[in-house]
Amino acid sequence: MVGEQDRTGAAAGAADRGAAAARADRAKARAAVRAKAQAAARALPPQRVPELGHLSLAGLRTYRAALSAEEDRVSYWRRILQGRLDLTRTAAEQPTDIVALGSALRPEQVQRGRNTLVRVVPQHDIPPLPDLAALWERCPAPGDEPAWQALQADLGLAESALSRYRTSLHQQLDAATSELIARYHAEPDSCLSALPTRTPPNPAA
Repeated sequence: MVGEQDRTGAAAGAADRGAAAARADRAKARAAVRAKAQAAARALPPQRVPELGHLSLAGLRTYRAALSAEEDRVSYWRRILQGRLDLTRTAAEQPTDIVALGSALRPEQVQRGRNTLVRVVPQHDIPPLPDLAALWERCPAPGDEPAWQALQADLGLAESALSRYRTSLHQQLDAATSELIARYHAEPDSCLSALPTRTPPNPAA
């Protein structure tokens, strides 16, 4: 009986070791495939973006920085609206907060960065933006449940519109980054122009 148990245990152990070795082999094979795919991707030269070809290198950097700044603003607007939506859902009104933060959603503030980007590179597929300032200042009367529900729905639609706009900004930022990498790949020395320059010391000082 003891010998039989030993043989059964040994067989089970061998099976476990075999299964573990098979799993290790499969993991190594998957890692090899991934490494090969990554090496092939690195071997491809960076692709230019024709829509950005008219920009100088300095203009491309400025455009990319503007995209990044606009994305920061949109993320801030989304957080404001999400907070307003949370307050609306609990029917909690804080007029001081509305006054303090509403200035960030004025039409001139919302459109300024967007218009700058469109002037640099026309984009006809940029989603329209809602009237955030008017939406922010809407304050239905207490107990007017239909009006509160309508405000919640409109805030949700505005948040979705900002999300679409943010996605568009991410796509443009990716394109600008690809164009910048392609130019650096073609002319490696051009990346040095992005480094800050030192002002030579004044001998007379």
